[in-house]
Amino acid sequence: DAARVAAGTYAVDSRHSQVNWQVNHFGFNDYFGLFGDIKGTLQIDPANPAAAKVDVTIPISSVATSSQGLTDHLKTADFFDVAKFESARFVSTSVVVDGQKAVIKGDLTMLGVTKPVDLETRFEGAGNTPMNKKATVGFHAATTLKRSEWGMTKYVPVVGDDVKLRISVAFEKEG
Repeated sequence: DAARVAAGTYAVDSRHSQVNWQVNHFGFNDYFGLFGDIKGTLQIDPANPAAAKVDVTIPISSVATSSQGLTDHLKTADFFDVAKFESARFVSTSVVVDGQKAVIKGDLTMLGVTKPVDLETRFEGAGNTPMNKKATVGFHAATTLKRSEWGMTKYVPVVGDDVKLRISVAFEKEG
């Protein structure tokens, strides 16, 4: 119920938020991974949701897959180069609201490159969590990136350039 959203600043619930990614592998199948331990804030006023601000940092070093060998390879300079770039950051620039959905436009900085990204976002719910009783709001978002635009060109096109992102994030009210 969107009416349960309280105005204010919220912090990412890092334990219950993640970014899932999917990329095609050699044209045979897709493989998947995720990032956790996300940090950041949401400033929102339900009376003016278009004025919301999001600033989120994703620790790239937290990348995980079902294969330790693949996870280790993704951390090298072939892909995420976590020795040089520990995190990615998304900062919103505008929000276009359409009912329970919105397009959150912003800048994604990854591997030292900043590019605009649009997140197709859906409000999931709001209320107090049963465990800690904090006011919480949740969203799902999706986008597709071209990894080459951030300089991640190794193995393109046999490993797909298009990377689908699915984001599930909960924010807990501060204060």
